[in-house]
Amino acid sequence: MYKSILVPVDGSEGAKKALEVACQLASQGDATLHILHIPEELTHETTLVWGIGAIAIEASRQEPQEPRARQDIGKQIVDRAEKAARAKGVTRVETIIGQGDPARTIVSEAKRRGVEAIVMGSRGLSDLRGLVVGSVSHKVSHVAECTVITVR
Repeated sequence: MYKSILVPVDGSEGAKKALEVACQLASQGDATLHILHIPEELTHETTLVWGIGAIAIEASRQEPQEPRARQDIGKQIVDRAEKAARAKGVTRVETIIGQGDPARTIVSEAKRRGVEAIVMGSRGLSDLRGLVVGSVSHKVSHVAECTVITVR
């Protein structure tokens, strides 16, 4: 079916479900699965429910997270996602740590890698901001040049 699939992961439950769907699609056609994480500074405290276990990530405008800490957490998230994908039988997996605006970075990476589909959760860790300025999945679905599958 698809030969190349991009799945953005952020440690949220939605990303976990999207990874499961992406793995099902990848295993049907022996596709390459590109797992992308974009570390971003959150404006609210959140808990990662998947990826590296249930841990709280504190975020505030007064005390921004250290970029190195965000990178370390991001590396753990993609490593766990890769391990989960391989456990589901996906043999061709590539992990990517991106930078910048999540929607733009997802679309840019998809285009650069020539993926045929992007599979992503309908809501991620930046839920609150998404309600005000539009969700990342909504933006990606309107701009991407490939198929976009949004998982609820």
